[in-house]
Parts: sequence; C-alpha cells; structure tokens
Amino acid sequence: MCLIFLAVNQHPNYKLIVAANRDEFYARHTESASYWKNHPDILGGRDLEAVKPNGTCGTWMAVKLNGRIAMVTNYRDLKNLKAQAPSRGHLVTNFLLSNESPQSYLQRVETEADQYNGFNLIVGNANELFYLSNYKNGIEKISNGLHGLSNALLDTAWPKVLIGKEKTKTLFREQTIDPQKILDALHDEHPAPDDQLPDTGVGLERERMLSSMFIKSPNYGSRCSTLVTVNHDNHFQFVERVYDLKTFQYTQQSFEFTAK
Repeated sequence: MCLIFLAVNQHPNYKLIVAANRDEFYARHTESASYWKNHPDILGGRDLEAVKPNGTCGTWMAVKLNGRIAMVTNYRDLKNLKAQAPSRGHLVTNFLLSNESPQSYLQRVETEADQYNGFNLIVGNANELFYLSNYKNGIEKISNGLHGLSNALLDTAWPKVLIGKEKTKTLFREQTIDPQKILDALHDEHPAPDDQLPDTGVGLERERMLSSMFIKSPNYGSRCSTLVTVNHDNHFQFVERVYDLKTFQYTQQSFEFTAK
C-alpha cells in the first residue's frame, strides 16, 4: 500500500479500521484478494512477481484467520534504490507466516533492514499494532487515534495524508461504517498545490502526479483500495475494490470471518 489510514480504538463498535490505496506500476503482475491456495488461512492480494522458490508470494496488505494483520508502504527515496534488494512485500508475508510476537518479529527485521529499499512496515493485530521503518531508529507501538501513512514516515504531514485524515475521520465516526463511502473517499484525484508538495527527488511534475490520494498516470497509479474493520468480537470485514487500468471502472468483493 502507498496510502494507509488507521483508526485505532476510535469507534465504539470497532477497535480497528484500516483504509488504504495500493499504488504500483500497472505492468506488475498481481492477484486480487483471496484466501491463498498455499496458505488458506491468509487473506489478501498477492504480488506475482515477488515469488519465492516454494511459491510463497509477497503482498502489500493481508490478514490471517488468527487475527494477525500486516501492511507495508515504500519510503520514497529514488536516489538510494538498491537494484538487488529483496521484495518488501515478503516482510508482510513473513510476519503472517510466523508465530513470533510483533515486537520480536520487528526486532529481527530491524537487524537486516538495511538490505531493503525504504519501507514502512506495520504488523500486529487489532489489539496492538507496531511500526518499523528503515528510515528511523526503533520500533514504535501505534497509539490510539487516527494515523496516516504514505511514502514518508508515519503521520508525516504530506497533503494527501492531511486531506485523507479529514475525509476519513468523519466517516470513521459514523455509527455504521459504510465501505462504499470510505472507498469512494479514497478515490480523490485532486493534486496538491505546488507550494505544499514534498521534495523527494522525483521532480516537480512527478511530485504533482504523486500528490493526490488516488493516482493516475500512463504507467503507474492506484490499482486497488481496501477497507478492513475489526469489531470488539474480533469479527473482520475485508473489502477490496480493484480498478480496471484502462477504464478505471471497478469490481468489488467482500470477505468476513471471526478471528480465533
């Protein structure tokens, strides 16, 4: 994912709400959300170009039937890309496949974090989430509240993060969470004013293109949007909207389960 909003213990009926857009090159082969054939207790999309010899794929966000959840965004720093770096999507998959506590897992990842291109990784469950980036020191427990994450550090005040927080905070407070309203809110194509753009080294034209919540360009953009809610009985709803890359019409599917 490249834009994530988290509402942690902000709703009387839901202890966690996650709304996110996944931005990626259109040519990258992926699979929409499903229960994985080789790991049927994991639900999420799959990156079909980050496949290990045993067939395990990376992913941008997924959940497990035992309640584990993980998600990743890239940290934008094109000047320091490593050509042979391992896929960041496996940081998500590896957590879901492990039995380690979130803290122990992130401590282990931290020791090898410099092997990867820039990342922001969130792992845990609906009761506690932890955050690690290889662009800052230490592991952070995510506090109660509304948080936004894009391609800088958690809660960095990029325009799309600030706008998204304003849009989602109202929707996240409604008595009944409406997936359609939230997923529609994530489809905001308005670019930020030039004087509010970050300088991440990609040039002004690309900063403009990348500044909207929902990105469109000839070869890169927002390919899917996802909403995950978890109530106080650990009942998960996972809704994914996948966009056709030519027409930008979408298909939508929903999954539900109660974590045990």
